[in-house]
Amino acid sequence: MKYLVLLAFVAIIGSLGSALFFMMRDGQGGKPKTSNMARALAFRVGFSILLFVCILLAWKFGYIQPTGIPVGK
Repeated sequence: MKYLVLLAFVAIIGSLGSALFFMMRDGQGGKPKTSNMARALAFRVGFSILLFVCILLAWKFGYIQPTGIPVGK
């Protein structure tokens, strides 16, 4: 599970980095703007949702256990 979360975070950060790159480079030098930045941000949202669903499923199937503040205290 740790590797899946790490991989998802790397994908999210990479997607944000590519969106920044496309934001800075598209439309320069007389070239028309493309939808690459929007596509990269859409992938980031998809990766984030996938990570959230995977964490919920891992909790549901008992792969991870909640810790922290005890309930009712």
